[in-house]
Amino acid sequence: MTAYNETIVKDICRRFGNERSRMMDVVKEVQTSFGHVPNEAMDAIARALSCPRVEVQSLVSFYAFLTERPKGNIIIRLCDDVIDRMQGFDRIADAFKEELGIGIGETTTDGKITLEATPCIGMCDQAPAALINDVIVTNLTKDAAREIVAGLREHGDPQRLVKRLGDGNNAHELVRAMVVNNVRRKGDVIFGEGKPSDGLKNALAMSPVEVIRAVKTSRLRGRGGAGFPTGIKWEFTRAAKDETRYVICNADEGEPGTFKDRVILTEKADLLFEGMTIAGYAIGAQAGILYLRAEYVYLRPYLEHALAERRKSGLLGNKILGHAGFNYDIRIQMGAGAYICGEETSLISSAEGFRGDPKTRPPFPAQKGYMGHPSAVNNVETLCCVTRILERGAGWYAQMGSNGTSGTKLLSVSGDCKIPGVYEIPFGITLKEFLAMAGAEDAAAVQVGGPSGQMVGPAEFNRIICYDDLATGGAIMVFGPQRDLLWVVSRFMEFFVEESCGYCTPCRVGNVLLRRKIEEVRAGKCDPAAIAYLEDLGQTVKIASRCGLGQTSANPVLTTLKNFRPLYTARMKENEAGMQMTFDISAAVRDAEIIAGRKSANF
Repeated sequence: MTAYNETIVKDICRRFGNERSRMMDVVKEVQTSFGHVPNEAMDAIARALSCPRVEVQSLVSFYAFLTERPKGNIIIRLCDDVIDRMQGFDRIADAFKEELGIGIGETTTDGKITLEATPCIGMCDQAPAALINDVIVTNLTKDAAREIVAGLREHGDPQRLVKRLGDGNNAHELVRAMVVNNVRRKGDVIFGEGKPSDGLKNALAMSPVEVIRAVKTSRLRGRGGAGFPTGIKWEFTRAAKDETRYVICNADEGEPGTFKDRVILTEKADLLFEGMTIAGYAIGAQAGILYLRAEYVYLRPYLEHALAERRKSGLLGNKILGHAGFNYDIRIQMGAGAYICGEETSLISSAEGFRGDPKTRPPFPAQKGYMGHPSAVNNVETLCCVTRILERGAGWYAQMGSNGTSGTKLLSVSGDCKIPGVYEIPFGITLKEFLAMAGAEDAAAVQVGGPSGQMVGPAEFNRIICYDDLATGGAIMVFGPQRDLLWVVSRFMEFFVEESCGYCTPCRVGNVLLRRKIEEVRAGKCDPAAIAYLEDLGQTVKIASRCGLGQTSANPVLTTLKNFRPLYTARMKENEAGMQMTFDISAAVRDAEIIAGRKSANF
């Protein structure tokens, strides 16, 4: 890495126009140059962007992929989600620790390699996986871990670790990743055949109001998980009294177990960008922002190339397709490792160059979003659906799916199933039908919608996959009968404890208490009163938290208490002595015994 040089920092700031809103980009470039963000650099950034220094340090300290202290030139981030744990994370971690001679969170004595654990990197269908600098390594084994360390010590180039290329655009010269798409079932919407730009051409032949009406007629609901009607969101945004508006695509696919957007970004980038452009025309926006999670940075060169090609073809820029007055472009905003930025107001904060803190609502983004202007925030899959709707018609789209949820859904399935991967299925099929497709007939439990969703058992496998019954943003995690579901709950709660922004007490403290109590239950240290404690605390966290993270973080506890209560009651013990069962008196007096040089006379 380059030694600190203030001229470099100033040049980086100038490249981004010395704009305060581009601080994320500035800080990431500074870290790329120096390996971290030194104190001197924070001072220089604050001066150049005319903001308090504390705002720079606050941003750097918030994101997992930013650092104030030097790390190795190579950072190995082992994916540490539930699925990777099930597939052998511990064995892989032990192999890396043994070969490197360090523990997780440490750097080798020569300062070259740092070993870390990180939450889901979007590779659950090919776990165990790791992110080595910007290079994805999948299907890890102990032998592969040893070979990786040997290779890095020899040549120091993570890209040379890629010995084979994945399918489709994973093999593109601008991607060159070993990632595989694992598309198991193609439907008519996302993976259907279509003519490039037909959707945009049809949209431009209509008025913006007519485009919004078509989206409303299609009954398209947002694919991010909440299922809010897309056309209504656009209508609100267009109606806002402001001449400046934005389209923001949420590609911060951080929900553990979800990886469908990764496949769309790899194989259907033009479908997405066309949808963003149609959205821009419909709401009267001048610019679009694709917020891309840091773990998918390996796709950025390819995505930038796709945008450049669209500009050359007149599909972005001034007078798009010769349509006077429609000037619109898209830029990519990189994230830096923060699950909470999947929440739309947190994402907007991040794109504005701040910590990913959620904003208080109202006002909603449609009224006051990016830089205080009305903004339509849509999921990757949603915007792809928009393109198909304008291409093939609202009626064509509306006839697919269930009564309350039209169209198709991409599902990412992983865990204890024979055929993990991405499936495009019509809304309206049962969970049981889907599990049969994925080879998961012996599933004992299924986590629908990732950790923030719900865990259901066989008694509910006949429920319908749609927003009016069994809603999901896309993640389906399968657990066989051999899995300890309370361990799964504990891991999910650990994830939420780590990813909470810490702003509000119910989420910051409540999740810690929930996880602590779950561990006590697992250890057999609780009486039946613990169940009421968990239910009351879980509901408090759910109701009193400020944003969607806290409002759903108790779901692992609450949904398993509802659907798997015997798992809890089987570990309860009657408290006949009336004493606190989790209190260990022997441990409490141990230090005193050491000081006194004798065992306690009473305990």
